[in-house]
Amino acid sequence: MRITPMVPWIALAGVIAYVSWFDRWPSHHPVADTPSPELPAQFAPSDVVAQAGSGPISYAPAVAKAAPAVVNIFTTQRVQVQRNPMLEHPFFRFYGEQMPNERSASSLGSGVIVAADGYILTNNHVVQSAESIVIALHDGREVDAKVIGTDPDTDLALLKVELKDLPALPFNTTNMAVGDVALAIGNPFGVGQTVTQGIISAQGRSGLGINTYEDFIQTDAAINPGNSGGALIDVNGNLIGINTAIFSRSGGNMGIGFAIPAELAKTVMDSLIRHGRVLRGWLGVEIASGGRAANGRESSEVFIAGVMPGGPADKAGLKRGDQIIEVAGQSVVSANQVIRQIGAFAPKARAEVIVRREGKVRKIDVTMGERPAPRT
Repeated sequence: MRITPMVPWIALAGVIAYVSWFDRWPSHHPVADTPSPELPAQFAPSDVVAQAGSGPISYAPAVAKAAPAVVNIFTTQRVQVQRNPMLEHPFFRFYGEQMPNERSASSLGSGVIVAADGYILTNNHVVQSAESIVIALHDGREVDAKVIGTDPDTDLALLKVELKDLPALPFNTTNMAVGDVALAIGNPFGVGQTVTQGIISAQGRSGLGINTYEDFIQTDAAINPGNSGGALIDVNGNLIGINTAIFSRSGGNMGIGFAIPAELAKTVMDSLIRHGRVLRGWLGVEIASGGRAANGRESSEVFIAGVMPGGPADKAGLKRGDQIIEVAGQSVVSANQVIRQIGAFAPKARAEVIVRREGKVRKIDVTMGERPAPRT
């Protein structure tokens, strides 16, 4: 079993069928005059079609609102080709047969328009190393896009197209709970825009080994290759996450998908627009947990496994073997929590770190550095 990033499928040659790229979603559907008193507030009549005394029977209004803001992304890049020794023979060269050193490869993915002036969020792995990026809009238009910035630590990328008055998805960064309905919109397998329905299965998933900073929404809405960078929306058509990865033994959907929460995606987007990169705090330490507890979960004991010479931690007096108890007044729960918490600080911010060293508790003031750009 493995955690599989939704790496877009590569078309080696030929033309992908355009017939199903742009499904047309209904612009309106009949809506009940009044909501059933048994329905929770989020199932308002303007959002879902409902019958008295029953649950929602259609999410078409939410899809009609969100679908125009979800785009297909087509990328091309040059990839190295393994040379065939047989084609190096003088006979083949004499008759003009040559083995190329590289070829062009095409990939598919999805993206979400998050601003009317052309900003689009997607996954970093969708556009990584791409030489050209073409955005296919819901209305059939195609336009080239440029990369504003990428954040491999969260697997997010921000693109820009030179168009105005585009349909944009609003962020829902609060008020979501396990059990809430979630809809995934994307371009799985390149078949065209597709909507799948499920619920939020869990929140705050981390320790999966996908990204450096993990705080995933888990959903059972079907997510497949090509869905990467697409939208996870609520029943009101608001963006709650960017679909990113699945847990799979076969490479296909098994009902365990992961999306980057809208709150994190918006924070990354704002930083990429403002700075061209994401600014994060950095201590210059290697963090390690105390292994697994009896219940199989990650131990809450977190240790410093290494200190970079001359880094912020070294200058502050933190040492290899120190057990981290608190960071800025927040008790340590896991190694992933400490990594996320340190990254949330702005460079040059000061924080008190409480550690246990040789049985004694010590309070150490540190000044955060800026996390170096990750190596790709």
